Amino acid sequence: MKHTKQIAALGVALVLGLTACSSGETADKGEQRSREQLAAAAPQYNAQSRANLKDGGTFTSAATLPDQFNPFHSDMTFSSWEIAEWYNPTLFLQAADGEWSPNPDYLTDVKDELVDGNRRVTYTINPKARFNDGTPIDWRAFEARWKTQNGVNKEYSVSGTSGYDLIKSVKAGTDDRQVVVTYQGPWVWWHDHFVMPLHPAAAEPETFNTGFVENPHNEWGAGPYHVTSVDHHAGTIVLERNPKWWGEPGKLDQRVFRTLEPTAELNAFRNGEIDAVKTVTKEFYTQVKGMKDVDIRQSAMLATNFVTLNPDSKVLQDERVREAVLRGFDRETLLKVKFDGLDYTEKLPGSMSRYPFQDGYRDNLAKVGITYDEAKANELLDTAGWKRGSDGFRAKDGQRLKLVWPVTGDDSGKKNMATAAQAMMKKIGVEVSIDQRAGSELSKTLSEKTYDVFNLSWNSGRPDYGFAEFCGLFCGDPYMDAATQKRLAEKAREINLTGDKSRQIEKWNDLEVEAFRTKLMLPMHNGPAVWAVKKGLANFGASQFLIGPKQDIGWRK
Repeated sequence: MKHTKQIAALGVALVLGLTACSSGETADKGEQRSREQLAAAAPQYNAQSRANLKDGGTFTSAATLPDQFNPFHSDMTFSSWEIAEWYNPTLFLQAADGEWSPNPDYLTDVKDELVDGNRRVTYTINPKARFNDGTPIDWRAFEARWKTQNGVNKEYSVSGTSGYDLIKSVKAGTDDRQVVVTYQGPWVWWHDHFVMPLHPAAAEPETFNTGFVENPHNEWGAGPYHVTSVDHHAGTIVLERNPKWWGEPGKLDQRVFRTLEPTAELNAFRNGEIDAVKTVTKEFYTQVKGMKDVDIRQSAMLATNFVTLNPDSKVLQDERVREAVLRGFDRETLLKVKFDGLDYTEKLPGSMSRYPFQDGYRDNLAKVGITYDEAKANELLDTAGWKRGSDGFRAKDGQRLKLVWPVTGDDSGKKNMATAAQAMMKKIGVEVSIDQRAGSELSKTLSEKTYDVFNLSWNSGRPDYGFAEFCGLFCGDPYMDAATQKRLAEKAREINLTGDKSRQIEKWNDLEVEAFRTKLMLPMHNGPAVWAVKKGLANFGASQFLIGPKQDIGWRK
């Protein structure tokens, strides 16, 4: 499950022609479709029962081998979580439509209730469940996750504390295999917690922060697969069936991840070296759509592409400058740049917390009044004292109004977006320097804040409880200044103590309006998930909210 600060699910998925297909079908190019139609169509991931899958085979795809393998650390990346799911306990499952259920391999029962106004959730753990080193998965693994992520001990560098900071206690129930989690107040988003427990041995601050650097700690995992080799030089990690696994065995002999830049990834797919690739650009789609024995699988993308401004940037300290920059982005034109020549349309998003096809969505950006307005942008910069020079660019007190825009990796979609935005900024006298960097520098760029403006994607696979992630985006580094982080976090805590979901969603929307008023973020587009996949690969692809058992991914008979 992808949550917390998953800023590394970057790159912009390009949209293709869409038809309403079942999950086992391939989409053919046809009439123009909207994002709403795509969301209403069945996700495409070739859903199959285990009986239809053969035993054996290898599934290889691209994922940047992370420096930080701890999926709960602040330096985690999308790949940290994507890889962790294959060899760590995943306690909950989700259907493609978002329906939640406990994973019976790990949990035999889950019960939630209100006791004296406080949420109490009782988890009964499968007695067979053990970490690879033999340690039982019991209440202590829940306690370790809570204590490292509740924000009390500042020595832990965590990706987020949302809701964990409202837990009063984590204790054993009738025995060590039963866990009783008690919240302060009626926390309504409890499904979002303890998706993956933490081995107690990893709960010391030093181990938590640095112990997973270039080390996946296979012995602390527990699942149908385990790590058999990691090659940091080659950027490859290999997983095989776990001999200590107690459930249905994995259908695959091997699951392999390779670190590849987008162009190399495409070439590897065309050469048969990997089995699936996201078609992130029009060029990608053009080269894969005619390939023999390849499916194009599509669903609504559970992500929001956005532009973020560095809150610590010296030239962006004046709110008028930030507003001018945001007003200088012609989002409609950038949308056309992104989807040029493709059979897809969508309305500009107005929220980072909810997708337009979800109940409770509201255009919160509109309430702030940030729209494309070149004249207003110029007026704001004039008022702020930034004067145009003979070259058309602005300066103040001898300092040029210049913004650094990093582009990580060789994704042409990112480059096109940056180049188009660069031309727009020039119209208002703002110079944009596009700085090409390796894809592996993404986390470093964010953690060290070596940018002024950055194009990212915020991924959330949450159905009903997406607002539980609000503080992962708005209440912490790198997106907001310290004072704003504190203010939003305090208000978020108040909202979390509200027991009515509908009322909460209304308040979350209002808080997002407040976050947008900082003039530090601008949602750009959503788009779809589009995968080119070798025919026969089952239970994988554009699966929307799906979180299924990893042992059920494999090749058709």
